[in-house]
This record gives sequence, C-alpha cells and structure tokens, in this order.
Amino acid sequence: MKLNDDIILDIRRDYVLGKLRDGERIDGRAFDEYREIKIETGIIEKAEGSALVSIGNTQVIVGIKMQPGEPFPDTPDKGIIITNAELVPLASPTFEPGPPDENSVELSRVVDRGIRESEAVDLSKLVIEEGEKVWLVFIDIHALDDDGNLMDASSLAAISALLTTTVPAERFDIGEDFPLPVRDLPVSVTTRIIGKYGIVDPCKDEEYASKNFITITTDSEDNIVAMQKSGSYLMGEEMLMEIMETSIRKARDNRKLLKEV
Repeated sequence: MKLNDDIILDIRRDYVLGKLRDGERIDGRAFDEYREIKIETGIIEKAEGSALVSIGNTQVIVGIKMQPGEPFPDTPDKGIIITNAELVPLASPTFEPGPPDENSVELSRVVDRGIRESEAVDLSKLVIEEGEKVWLVFIDIHALDDDGNLMDASSLAAISALLTTTVPAERFDIGEDFPLPVRDLPVSVTTRIIGKYGIVDPCKDEEYASKNFITITTDSEDNIVAMQKSGSYLMGEEMLMEIMETSIRKARDNRKLLKEV
C-alpha cells in the first residue's frame, strides 16, 4: 500500500510540474491567483467572536474566547494572546488524532506572529488592573477541510474573528462589554516553491508536489511583519524579491475582503 501511495504522489508531482513548465497550473489559475475567498462571521454563538473562511475547498473556522487572568511578569501593562491550532483527521487523511504535531504548531505560530508583530490588537487596552489582572484572548483555529493553504485561510479567519469580538466585561462583573480594540489587519500570503516556480495559494495537489513554501505577513502599511520559510531549499535574491512584491500586492487584495467584514 505504501508503494502505491508513493507512485500516486510521484504521478501528481510530475503532472503539477509539467503544467508549470507549460506556464499553467492544474486548475487553470495564474501563478499569483487565489481561489475564491469567502468570509462568514458570527458562526459560533457562544464565542466572543468567530469566523469561517473558505479558500476554494479549504475551510477553517476560528473561535475567540476571553477571560480575565494574570499578565506576564515582563508585560504587566498588556493583555495576552494565546493561539492554538487543531488539525483533525476529519479535515484531511494526513492528519492524525492526538496532541498537536509540528504542522499544527507551525500553523498556530505563523498566525500568532502575524497578529502579534503587527500589533493588530491594542493589548494595552486589555488591562483590568495593571500587574494583577488582564484580559486573555484565546484564538482557537480548527481546520474543517484541507485542500491546501491552511496558513492563509487560518490567518484570514483569525483576524476576521478578532474584528467581530466583544470583550465580555459584564459577564465577569468588571464593567460594560466593549469591542476588542483591533487596530490593524495583518494578512499572510503563502507561496509554494516547486522547482524554480513560485505559486500563490497552493491547492492540495500542488502541496504534494513540494514541501517548500514561504509565508509572508504584511500589515496595512505594506510592512512585512512576519516571514516563515519551510523546507530545505536555497532561494535566490531575485526570486525572494519577486515573492515579497507579490505577497504585498495580494495581501492588499485580501485585506479589502477583511474591511468588508
């Protein structure tokens, strides 16, 4: 069975690479073109904020929960963001049950870093009592269907959920509810490196063709706030600059969808 699986993967890789050599992708998209993106908010009734994002057939849902807690000793004047990702077999046969693996850890870190480094949430406004009590923001990412590019779907779902989050102060008897202070819209763009080609928003078959990818997150001012490179490959300066420029441009497009939220 393992041999058959390897043969199928080799056939998929050859097909994807053959198309790229002809200047095409297997689904007819341009190299820098996303599949259709859909964003729905208010999906989880009991969450403080939530969003469902679809990129093609890939679906990710994010729920936001908040509660008071102690601040970190080195940041007594700021609230706390904690991001977790769950990849269950329901979303893909390649996912296994059990504790978070390296893929889910990497996913949560990339999403968390983009939000944190862009200072998307004004954590200074989530202080209840400095040095004693602050708001904890839990971002829970759940992959529902993995047809490629979970990174960007999760990033969009996380910031969309944060945009619709209400701080539940009344529930904990510490004042009135208020909107979560979101002040920036970080957007990640993932490029899969297949041979000498870079393609934006890879579908699952394109991901099977290569383990090499780079995710670049930019803020609303087009500043690069986070970058994650995975896979053992060397990238030339010219290709990196081209990917950076494309990531900034595509992030602008996707940010327009967030502004509609």
